[in-house]
Amino acid sequence: MSEAQRRETLLRTVALEADGLRALHDALQGELGARVLEVAALILDRTGRVILTGMGKSGHVARKITATLASTGTPAQYVHPAEASHGDLGMIGREDAVLALSWSGEAPELADIIAYTRRFDVPLIAVTSRPESALGSAADHCLTLPRMPEACPNGLAPTTSTTMQLALGDALAMCLLEARGFSPEDFRVFHPGGKLGARLKRARDLMHGKQELPLVPLSATLGEAVVEMTSRRFGVTGVLDAEGRLAGVLTDGDLRRAFQRGVSMESPVAQAMTSTPRTAAPGSLAADLLGLMNDQRITSLFVLEEGRPIGILHLHDLLRAGIA
Repeated sequence: MSEAQRRETLLRTVALEADGLRALHDALQGELGARVLEVAALILDRTGRVILTGMGKSGHVARKITATLASTGTPAQYVHPAEASHGDLGMIGREDAVLALSWSGEAPELADIIAYTRRFDVPLIAVTSRPESALGSAADHCLTLPRMPEACPNGLAPTTSTTMQLALGDALAMCLLEARGFSPEDFRVFHPGGKLGARLKRARDLMHGKQELPLVPLSATLGEAVVEMTSRRFGVTGVLDAEGRLAGVLTDGDLRRAFQRGVSMESPVAQAMTSTPRTAAPGSLAADLLGLMNDQRITSLFVLEEGRPIGILHLHDLLRAGIA
């Protein structure tokens, strides 16, 4: 097989899967979309979990959809259909809803789960291309996917079909996410680790506390402010008014500009400080603050509450946390 032929295989595979997604998109504008919305309403109304199941490649897709649902506010669990027949049916509760994936709808391993849902009146949602199949005909809600050719030249390996299943699962998960008003703060609860968790951290999570703040009163001299600045490791000092509010900050750049103007070390710090500094609120997203610091070319931000410093955030704190 030549390189040109292999490249053609790559392009054909992606083109066929893209065709499947376009067909799914069109179907969602019609009856399939209406049925997905009915399923979303059913899930929102249930007090239990969404139990996903499927065999083979459909099972792998079901596991991914389970993870997406669980991480975006919809309690979900995967139950392997073969294990279900050996005791795992007990994982399915009366308040749950079962979402079963099978392209043909005839996977024999699903039989016991189907029978269980019928016996105990657990809602059964089918995702299949054949509504007349054993799964489709038994389901309370059948989400019928368009029948599109697989990218496999033999028509055997699930490719287009699993891409469509996955996309439908993502669409349902996003519909439920928005219906629940799932926020970035909620997302962070389920994603505390890794880069995603780091980007959802707030200023309060990363800032240095009051005991580490470099601060001088507005009555201080420039020399006193420099001593305070150099005694800390932030390259900046805050300047407080008589009420303890931040009146300004003094940075290395402020010092250089002040000396160029002939300001002496005995001069009031107000003659050298920046009186309208960039600051952060405790609830500011760390990722947003990193963008601000990069845009403004600053390395430290005071975190204020009612105008009073409660912490300080350095650029290195954001980088160490994995926010980039």
